[in-house]
Amino acid sequence: MIGLVVKNTGSGYWVKNDSDGQLYECKIKGNFRIKGIKSTNPVAVGDRVSFDMPASGIGWIHGIEDRKNYIVRKPTNLSKQLHIIAANVDQLLLTVTINHPETSTTFIDRALATSEAYQVRSILVINKTDLYDEGEKEYMNALINLYETIGYPCIAVSAQTGENIERLKEMIQGKTSLLSGNSGVGKSSLINAICPTFSAKTGEISDVHNKGMHTTTFSEMFELDEATNLIDTPGIKGFGTIDFKKEEVGHYFPEIFRESSNCRFGNCTHIHEPGCSVLRAIEEHTISISRYNSYLSIMEDCDEGKYR
Repeated sequence: MIGLVVKNTGSGYWVKNDSDGQLYECKIKGNFRIKGIKSTNPVAVGDRVSFDMPASGIGWIHGIEDRKNYIVRKPTNLSKQLHIIAANVDQLLLTVTINHPETSTTFIDRALATSEAYQVRSILVINKTDLYDEGEKEYMNALINLYETIGYPCIAVSAQTGENIERLKEMIQGKTSLLSGNSGVGKSSLINAICPTFSAKTGEISDVHNKGMHTTTFSEMFELDEATNLIDTPGIKGFGTIDFKKEEVGHYFPEIFRESSNCRFGNCTHIHEPGCSVLRAIEEHTISISRYNSYLSIMEDCDEGKYR
């Protein structure tokens, strides 16, 4: 049988069968994990898989169809492996907040660079607009201006008041979208606002640390209609990049990549070389210093625990 993986339970997967639309609980056999797939989870939500279903009990996944793309990050402990967040997605809805909790620009940039590396379109979704004071709204508008200038669509929303939720629905129509972001930015609340019939769990923010409390434990796909899906994922502390080569990092920052064609040297690292057009653009404020610092953080990436 062939089906779509719609939920990861930690110990197994729920697969929606193509032929009858029914959900089947499945597992993967132990030897499946070592067939050249160096990840903590060889099967991910969004994968199309082949599976066998015995007369009773739990099914067994024995194959994965070729993926058109996927998004990964470093797992918490196994730094030499990758964690596949989701597969076969049309776009990443990177959900962030200006406060309650605050999402750092480093997190945003590393997530966007990862989506560029794996050829996934990204939209920046700024949630909780109803909670921001004037200063925070001014900063939010500056962020929107920055990322839209680079080429990333942005939308400011409130899951609580419904602000721009209808516009967000239009942006996801007919696509499989991956919701990702820090814990507490309101991904599950957004899903409930987009489709109130869903029962995605929502959580509270820790007042002490201003950090999100994990509520979504495993990834799950929600079907809005036959052509529109949302994948909810556990909140993450940071995007630890993996498999990036230093000479390619600049390719994942569109404005740096565009400017690099004017550098004196073809192999310019944009750090110290004479005639570097990127460094000149930073001095002239046509490339954001926050973006450049994020670029440097990936280039260095020597602190193994800092951005996981």
